[in-house]
Amino acid sequence: MTTSDILSFAQLPLAPAIHRAVDELGFETPTPIQAESIPPLLAGRDLLGQAQTGTGKTAAFALPLLSQLDVEKKYPQLLVLAPTRELALQVAEAIQSFARHLPGFQVLPLYGGQNMSQQLRRLQRGVQVIVGTPGRIQDHLNRGTLKLDRLLAVVVDEADEMLKMGFIDAVEQILQHAPKERQVALFSATMPPAVRKIAHRHLKNPVEISIKRTTASMAAINQQFWAVKGLHKLDALTRLLEAEEFEAMLVFVRTKVATVELAEKLEARGFAAAALNGDMTQQMREKTVEQVKSGALDIVVATDVAARGLDVERITHVINYDVPYDTESYIHRIGRTGRAGRQGKAIIFVTPRERRLLAAIEQATGQNIAPIRLPTRQDITDRRISQFKEKINEVMAEQDLEFFEELIDDYQQEYDVAPRRIAAALGWLLQQERPLQAPAEPERQTTERDEDFAAPGGFRQRERAPRDDDRGRKRAGDPGQWRRYRIEVGRQHGVEPGNIVGAITNEANLSSRDIGAIKIYDFFSLVDLPPDLPLPVVRHLEKVWVRSRQLQLRPDGEPLPEGVGAKAGPGGRPGKPLKPRTGVRRYPHPTRTEHRKGKRR
Repeated sequence: MTTSDILSFAQLPLAPAIHRAVDELGFETPTPIQAESIPPLLAGRDLLGQAQTGTGKTAAFALPLLSQLDVEKKYPQLLVLAPTRELALQVAEAIQSFARHLPGFQVLPLYGGQNMSQQLRRLQRGVQVIVGTPGRIQDHLNRGTLKLDRLLAVVVDEADEMLKMGFIDAVEQILQHAPKERQVALFSATMPPAVRKIAHRHLKNPVEISIKRTTASMAAINQQFWAVKGLHKLDALTRLLEAEEFEAMLVFVRTKVATVELAEKLEARGFAAAALNGDMTQQMREKTVEQVKSGALDIVVATDVAARGLDVERITHVINYDVPYDTESYIHRIGRTGRAGRQGKAIIFVTPRERRLLAAIEQATGQNIAPIRLPTRQDITDRRISQFKEKINEVMAEQDLEFFEELIDDYQQEYDVAPRRIAAALGWLLQQERPLQAPAEPERQTTERDEDFAAPGGFRQRERAPRDDDRGRKRAGDPGQWRRYRIEVGRQHGVEPGNIVGAITNEANLSSRDIGAIKIYDFFSLVDLPPDLPLPVVRHLEKVWVRSRQLQLRPDGEPLPEGVGAKAGPGGRPGKPLKPRTGVRRYPHPTRTEHRKGKRR
């Protein structure tokens, strides 16, 4: 099978657990670097790849190499070297999500500035994958706290950046600590002589791959981004739909499940929306496309693959509700608008963790992507009023109103009411289902973090302000942005807010900013999470362990399934806790916050 024949991940002989994760993450068609890299890496070949950031490199090496791990063995089998702390964290998070169904799997990021004793504890407990910066890896090797003698594979990511930052000698020394019979994959955006020299010295008969970045004309597309903060993404999208002038819009999400969920939520808010995903029959897909073309449908929520080849002139806007996994996908997405000489607009929702990919997208498109200010309540009200006036003008110009004029005259004479008052009452009746005045929202306090996001050019780094962890975390913002969940671990089990935050952020791929108030009672706790938390994430968090207790997370007020766990109320004592299952991550150890508190004491 040639790489051009690989049309889906299902064709690749990845481990079943990796296939399952890939499917849940919404990966459908491999990017060029993935299609070229995965088969030789699965075959045990060394690889020399030339590819830019944002082309899907992490999945290109992580999926095949994770498929070959033995999770029963608690020592490092895969080492990934990254030039910066940010990239190391990003790669570690991606690997964790790919390995979500490998029981007992552990990945550890190692970088300078992190607490050394915490790293030592994690290493002693055993990990299969290390992702680290050269300096900190060298430090552990010199201390004797990290052994690489049983590595199966080493990945050097962004080797040219290593060279620019002066790490290239450290990379060579680290490679010398690995066994001779190990697999090596080296990726670099450019191939300067020093990088080629290392490749020649440490790679054995490597497969060489060069992926050229997709080029596209972006002149007709106005690109903007909204830095996700405070307001939930669904509410932000609703505001844009209210305030933007558009004919038809494509909203891109990562998974097939998300297309249906988001389309249903938009319909519930009064928008003509439909899903478009790979699970739909060809007939259903064609019907949806025809509805968009005819104007019967204005908003389509789609995955990358489902929208491939979609050519509808009416599409004036593309919203990247979820950031794409690579820049090629982004270019294909926004290429659905700005066609045939028409202007288009592309807006991308970017979380703090995704700022690196935003920079890669700017480089790929050759354009600076400007931050966008979300429409205010007054903006939405003004737009609704404008549309209301336009409707009045249309009716007066096109309809025979003689009958209604006589009716109003009769009403005025009978009740002695001014025409202005009658018109106001009719206006009120007309706008009952969709009030002209946008609903008031509590003002959200602006934080330094928000100002960072709003700054021209995107994101700035600041130290995070201290949070109130006194049995709960205070959050400014609209209470509607949270949904309250109950978990079956409480004060009597020794749980602290940091334990709960650590477990949820690690297992659900959320940031701490995605977690609201936490209230801890004797035998259970309540935690506020995003209201559109995907069902697979909820199901996964049900099984996560904290302080030797399974979370059994569920929406507050919903009973536990019959026969599951130990029921407990505010005043009642639970039965015996469930025995921990093998292969499920537990969080009985102090978090970084708790460790610092302990040191102060």
